[in-house]
Amino acid sequence: MSGIRVLVGCKRVIDYAVKIRVKPDKSGVVTDGVKHSMNPFDEIAVEEAVRLKEKKIVSEIVAVSCGPTQCQEVLRTAMAMGADRAIHVEVDPATYDHLQPLHVAKILSKVAQEEKVDLVLTGKQAIDDDANQTGQMIAALLDWPQATFASKVEKTNGELKVLREIDGGLETIKVRLPAVLTTDLRLNQPRYATLPNIMKAKKKPLVKKTPADYGVDVTPRQKVLKVEDPPVRQAGAKLASVEELVAKLRDAGLIPT
Repeated sequence: MSGIRVLVGCKRVIDYAVKIRVKPDKSGVVTDGVKHSMNPFDEIAVEEAVRLKEKKIVSEIVAVSCGPTQCQEVLRTAMAMGADRAIHVEVDPATYDHLQPLHVAKILSKVAQEEKVDLVLTGKQAIDDDANQTGQMIAALLDWPQATFASKVEKTNGELKVLREIDGGLETIKVRLPAVLTTDLRLNQPRYATLPNIMKAKKKPLVKKTPADYGVDVTPRQKVLKVEDPPVRQAGAKLASVEELVAKLRDAGLIPT
């Protein structure tokens, strides 16, 4: 299984530390002038690909991102972390506002076929829309086995042994390549890109493509009607005794009378 090639999806999102603001017309969230970075779960995917390469399991890592010109910054970060080259599937900002997981899955599955990769790695979800759909859709489109929510990945006799997090605890599965993996929070701790590697990343190849190059129609399948701030949480009240708490719970119908 040595010498496998990996495709890693890298999404550009509003930085996790930024406070999100809804647009006045409630059509979406404010993105202009707001700090963006690589989706944290995708950083974990890049890190895992690099670690597999360091173990001589992987021979090449190709990073890909779909979106406006600024996505190239995310791809340069991926290459500074250790990706060998990158593909930027450019989508104009107006179209990108309505780009959905199915569109991205179709593009990434086409890239995976064209690049003849053995493994697709993505974050389990993006922190902007929390869709948790792209990896699963890629696996379905390619008809490849999938291991989602991976918290540990090992090579075993021509297979990948994956420990995954589920509602009931932990599950261990084995998948044969080619396969699709989505990464969970506890899989690893992404490295910081060093200055020398950032400089080297500027010289690594970055190819620009469009969805049309892969024959993908990015017409929206869904329409966002309105985006609203979550309701403000009401202040709590301090109760003097357990009896008072029980009385309030009973009045609210939360416990039997």
